[in-house]
Amino acid sequence: MRVTEKGQVTIPKDLRDALGIGAGTEVEFERAGDAIVVRKARRGPTRGEQLVERLLGRGDVRMSTDEIMAVGRMAPDAQNPAAPHPGENAGSTSHR
Repeated sequence: MRVTEKGQVTIPKDLRDALGIGAGTEVEFERAGDAIVVRKARRGPTRGEQLVERLLGRGDVRMSTDEIMAVGRMAPDAQNPAAPHPGENAGSTSHR
């Protein structure tokens, strides 16, 4: 196998398949004497996990999940009082 001018090599398919290495998989390189070891990068936290970790415990509003859900259900009506309530037909002409 040859190394390209850009220092690239192709990992044989059977090795990629055996180790679950696909396009976009992060890998690490390590020097071991006169050999190079390539391994899948150790998985760190995802961006979402990092965000949750940063925000955890920072909320300053004491609301239960049910209260938060109720606010979410009320939001469309508060923004558009003409919006039909659940169970009403969109074409209904009844007034509240």
